[in-house]
Amino acid sequence: MAKESMKAREVKRAKLVARYAEKRAALKQIVRTGEPADAFEAAQKLQELPKNSNPIRMHNRCKLTGRPKGYIRQFGLSRIQFRELASNGLLPGVKNASWSLLFKSCQGSPDSFNLFLYSKSFRLINFP
Repeated sequence: MAKESMKAREVKRAKLVARYAEKRAALKQIVRTGEPADAFEAAQKLQELPKNSNPIRMHNRCKLTGRPKGYIRQFGLSRIQFRELASNGLLPGVKNASWSLLFKSCQGSPDSFNLFLYSKSFRLINFP
C-alpha cells in the first residue's frame, strides 16, 4: 500500500492541473502560432507556472491501494487488486477466461483479448 503522503501528492497535482489547464492551453497556443516576440513571452510565462501544473507529471495510481505500477486504465486498479476483485466476482462483466472460450469469443473483439493479456486469467464479457 502506498504511503498516504504519495496519494495526497497525486491529489494535489490533479488539483493544480485542473486549476491551470486553461491558462496553460492558451499560452501553449500562443507559443505554437504567435509572433516570435509574443511566443517568447508566452514561453517565459509558461515557465513561471508551477511545475506540478503540467499534466505530464501526474501518475496513474490504483484507486484502492495507490500502487503506481501495474495499473489497468480500463478499471483504475492495479493488476493485483484487479485479480483479487475479479476472483471474488466484484467486477461486473469480468469472468475467468479459458483458452477455448477465449479464442471463440475474441475472434472479432480485440478489446477482450487485450484485457486477457493484461490480466492473464480473466476476460471481459461483451453484453448484447
